[in-house]
Order: sequence, then C-alpha cells, then structure tokens
Amino acid sequence: MSVDTTDRIQISEQEHAPASRRPSVTVVVPAMNEAKNLPYVAERMPDGIDEIVFVDGHSVDDSVDVAKRLWPKATIVTQTRRGKGNALACGFRAATSDIVVMIDADGSTDPAEIPLFVDALVRGADFAKGTRFAQGGGSDDITFSRKLGNKALNGIVNIKFRASFSDLCYGYNAFWRRHIPVMNLPETGTSEAQWGDGFEIETLINVRVANAGLKISEVPSYERDRIYGESNLNAVRDGFRVLRTIRSERRVPLREAVRAK
Repeated sequence: MSVDTTDRIQISEQEHAPASRRPSVTVVVPAMNEAKNLPYVAERMPDGIDEIVFVDGHSVDDSVDVAKRLWPKATIVTQTRRGKGNALACGFRAATSDIVVMIDADGSTDPAEIPLFVDALVRGADFAKGTRFAQGGGSDDITFSRKLGNKALNGIVNIKFRASFSDLCYGYNAFWRRHIPVMNLPETGTSEAQWGDGFEIETLINVRVANAGLKISEVPSYERDRIYGESNLNAVRDGFRVLRTIRSERRVPLREAVRAK
C-alpha cells in the first residue's frame, strides 16, 4: 500500500501504546553509495520519527554527508564489516527507541508506510512483517523467477518453523526493540566475517522470531524500483545463502519458544 506525500501520515498517540503513551520509533537506514537516493527517502519519511540511525557501509560517494544534511540529528554509524546483515546488526545496536523499523536506502521501501507497521505493533504484534503479496502490496521490481524462488522458500520455512509468511525475503520490517535478543544477531565487535552478515539476515531474523513464538503480523507494502544505481543482491548466490540459513536453523520445540517469550 503506497501512501502519497500529499496525505502524509503522522505517527500519533495510540490508545494501546505501552504505558499509555506513543511509542518512540527508530528508523535504521543501512546504505552503501546511496547518496542520490537518500533525498527521496528523507522526503517520504513521516513526521513523528524519534531517531534515525544511518549505517554507512564504507561508501565511496558522499552518502554520509548527504545523510547529515538531510537528518542533522541522526546517529551516524559505520558498520564494522561488510554486508547488509552486519549493517543492520550495527544499526539495531545503536537504536534507542521502543520500536525499530528497518528500511532500504535505495527508495524501494516507502518510508511513508512506516505508520502502518507501527500501528500493527501497537495493536499487539511483536513483529510487523512487510509483504508484497497481500492485498494492498505489490512490487515494481520482483521478477517471475525471484517470485517463484521466494514462494518455494516461504513454503519450506512455514512447514519447518510453524510459520505463515507470505514474503520471507522482503526486508521491510518493524519490531519492539526488546525482542532483539531473540534474533541472536552476529557479533559486531570483530572484523572477521560472520554468518548472517549478508542478505540472509532477513531470513535469519524471520526464522528466529517465529522460533521464539513471537506474534507476527504481516503488513501490505509496495516495493518500488530503486531510483539510482544497481542492487548488490545476486538472486542465485543470495538465494543459496537463504537456503543454507533455513537448513542450518533448528526448529525450537513449542515449549522452549514459550519460555523464550
């Protein structure tokens, strides 16, 4: 569901918010050489965001300078290694709000949809999972082969981990920050590459959230083509990394998931 800038949604007080107040919101923006795309992301950012954590992936363009100009109060972090997974882990570590939202810096995920994710959490979800395959969602970018691959991976995960994902490999998600420990993300304090540093991070997070028995709510989202530049995603290489993640993760017995909550 795309939200037009002429009807921007402000994140406002919610009657179901913890402690009868509006939950604070951090948006984590990992970026590597996305200087040209960042102005669009900033333009679509809704009012009421409490914190921007901008994670630089060792950019060789002026992404950091552009981010500082667009978000003067942003927390600027340089990721400790390479890859989207490491960038997100570094960003989550720096986040301080009640809710953490993870978006892309290339303009493909629409920041104007953030209130929809926040609303799902405020209404009782632990994890708000973006999906391009629910009514109101869609994509200008996904190819037929990637759609088939995503569907196959969805099926495997849903059977193995008692889940009901419709869009496993979509990286637009939000969650209560208190649930970060169950994700068991790769350590950020070492320079040595870790499993989970790459695009498999989204599957790793989804599987571990499902394994922990957290309440997951899917949110329709519309994916746009990136505006400038080319994606670092390689469908074949990263597809195999996702499959390896699924195979290597152990299904947690339901009684253990209940205790983890």
